[in-house]
Amino acid sequence: MLLKDFLAVMESIAPRELALDYDNPGLIVGTEKNAIKKVLIALDCTTEVADEAKALGCDLVVTHHPLLFRAVKRICPDDPLSAPVFRLIKNGVGMFAAHTNLDSAEGGVNTTLCRLLGIRNETPVPPENLARAGELDEAISFSALAERVEKTLETKVRLAGPERPVKRVMVVGGSGGSEYAIAREVGADVLLTGECRHNEAIEAVAAGVNVIAAGHYETESVVLEPLKARLTELTSGVEYVISKAGNPLRTLR
Repeated sequence: MLLKDFLAVMESIAPRELALDYDNPGLIVGTEKNAIKKVLIALDCTTEVADEAKALGCDLVVTHHPLLFRAVKRICPDDPLSAPVFRLIKNGVGMFAAHTNLDSAEGGVNTTLCRLLGIRNETPVPPENLARAGELDEAISFSALAERVEKTLETKVRLAGPERPVKRVMVVGGSGGSEYAIAREVGADVLLTGECRHNEAIEAVAAGVNVIAAGHYETESVVLEPLKARLTELTSGVEYVISKAGNPLRTLR
């Protein structure tokens, strides 16, 4: 399969027009004329993932987080920001990213989170339509929802807000703690996200919105398997592999 045809499939899954202005989705390394037979899917393209792609004989790495968000002045093997790019180019491996467009897309990060956690009738949240807001089948305690998130995402959560019945939830995978004001506007009892800063948690609770911070990696990696399944369905002659690289952060126990 030519890479240009793969890009057309990814455009149907996560249209580039859904990406936010600051983002850098799309083909970052490689040429559309290349043929691909094996693709590695990961959340990030680290040096570990670049080496994994080479070891597995992959032609392309597909990630959620893009490389080269900001301008770089050198691409060197010992530079933390550009080392993955150096290794990809050296090994003849391409790299493609679908970031905020995959957050927003149907079947992307936030709709996947909603469905895994039993949040129904989810709708895009203006103005960016990145987040999703929906309702649980019935009101449950805040701690019960937190326990559901921990069990489903296999993570440890951090909570802000009082114990109370909750039903309406706004979901923002990744770093969404700053979105508490929008959560209040859409009537959410809870903002469920990956990361939330100290001051954001205080401000959210003052605004009447409880917060569950379940981990950046954990709230976004849920999209990898569904993405693999959709790509397998929509393409032929290409093998897809999920990277074994896990969360860059770990706990002692």
